[in-house]
Amino acid sequence: MGITISTEALSKRYNREWIFRDLTFTFQQGKTYAITGPNGSGKSTLLQVLWGQLPSSSGKLTYKKDQTAIEVDEIYPLVSVATPYMDLIDEFTLREQVEFHFKTKPIKPGYVPEQVLEAMYLEHAHKKFIANFSSGMKQRLKLGLAFYTDTPVLFLDEPGTNLDRQALEWYLNQLNKQTSNRLVFIASNQADEYPRDAEIIDVMDYKQVPTKAG
Repeated sequence: MGITISTEALSKRYNREWIFRDLTFTFQQGKTYAITGPNGSGKSTLLQVLWGQLPSSSGKLTYKKDQTAIEVDEIYPLVSVATPYMDLIDEFTLREQVEFHFKTKPIKPGYVPEQVLEAMYLEHAHKKFIANFSSGMKQRLKLGLAFYTDTPVLFLDEPGTNLDRQALEWYLNQLNKQTSNRLVFIASNQADEYPRDAEIIDVMDYKQVPTKAG
């Protein structure tokens, strides 16, 4: 029950290079999946295909909610995403960014925007323009918005990017507190960025195998 994302021989390539190939798997709500592999291996590309931003080159991708199929253009309201390359609105203050975000996506029950600011330890910067944030503050903001959005599916791409040790501990604490009964994807090659019980999907296991001559 809940949300499932199923793939059948899912593949993506650019020109002649296979980013991943023949991925057949069912991802289930309530579990965390670590998408691993070295830099440049295709972790981000796989996530973007799974959340519907990029089309696959071949294979099948199926979303279901309580065993009922969902079209790809209907998955957006059910998904939260945090990535280092995701844009924020530089002209907004922090408070404006948070309030704008929760006009487009539902906030988790029991919270109001002010409490989200406090949970991110950024309330002191509520009047500061996003353009003047450090890279670490921007990353914490992206993660905080994803954690506190009421969606059953959560995608985190390289979540530790630009976080110092204190901020990384904050991230891990939020990961433990705010992901109960969610389908969570974490793309990272750092083992301390995902739980020990996460199921690992190594992108390198889904590369094209060269054909032997003769």
